[in-house]
Amino acid sequence: MGPDDRLPPGQYVPRGWPVLHYGPVPKFRPATWDLRVYGATEAGREYRWTWPQVQEIPRGRVSADFHCVTKFTVPDVEWEGILTATLVRLAPPADDATHVMVWAEYGYSANLRMIDFLEEKTLLATHQGGEPLTPDHGAPLRMVVPHLYGWKSVKWVRAIEYLTVDRRGFWEDRGYHNIADPWREQRYSYQEDEPPA
Repeated sequence: MGPDDRLPPGQYVPRGWPVLHYGPVPKFRPATWDLRVYGATEAGREYRWTWPQVQEIPRGRVSADFHCVTKFTVPDVEWEGILTATLVRLAPPADDATHVMVWAEYGYSANLRMIDFLEEKTLLATHQGGEPLTPDHGAPLRMVVPHLYGWKSVKWVRAIEYLTVDRRGFWEDRGYHNIADPWREQRYSYQEDEPPA
């Protein structure tokens, strides 16, 4: 496989890693920060972890390319954090949960199918390249969904909501594709009516 064969259609490898986000970078306040899992949980209750408790959750490492909808791909990014498979063992979803909404600071959100949320390389990252995440890249906690476009890899995560029906997130409400598969170039919502290739 040549170097271009690993890139989804329309993507290129940039120099460095462009930093893109909507709105200001939030200030991390570890004394009051928490992570919540709520919605359609198996137990019917909300789960909550403080920052020290999040740091105690077992971690995993993932190496994967990062694909941005603006057409750049950063190859072989090393992530470390909480695998979503670990999170759902700690906070199991109800049997009828089909999607999640990932919530971030300032009310930003992105929706995911449960199958994408539970993909083996999906995680809540605390580190990138062996170093703690920087604020620009989503510190202290960032969703990473390597097989989808980067807007689904939400920065500054604060909560996971289990859903029994799909609901569009921030960019999906503003014209981005609901699924976001880079190999099918699912960039915009008008493509959702196109037949599969």
